[in-house]
Amino acid sequence: MHMAWVRAVCGRLESRYRYSAGIVYNNFPWPQNPTEKQKQAIEAAAQEVLATRGRYPEASLATLYDPLTMPPDLVRAHQKLDRAVDKAYRSKKFAGETERLAYLFELYQKLDRPLRQSE
Repeated sequence: MHMAWVRAVCGRLESRYRYSAGIVYNNFPWPQNPTEKQKQAIEAAAQEVLATRGRYPEASLATLYDPLTMPPDLVRAHQKLDRAVDKAYRSKKFAGETERLAYLFELYQKLDRPLRQSE
């Protein structure tokens, strides 16, 4: 979810993202009411990502996250984490990044509306 937001909202320096806390992070629409079960699923999946990365102590993050050489178990761990995060936003599965991004912008507008009305 966050990477979909990053790709849409971040500026760029050459081909790299220019991540800004004020523009990207502070405006990211977090899930509104995740249940305890959803929070626990996200935490467990995140721990699984860390544990999986720990199985490759000699590998740099650049090596681990190279799309051509990323270890399959790390790919699966991230996919599990992505599914857990998606479920914290809504129970219906997202069709892809475009749908995810549309959902995030709708949520952003909903959250921003009260701020604009008070001006």
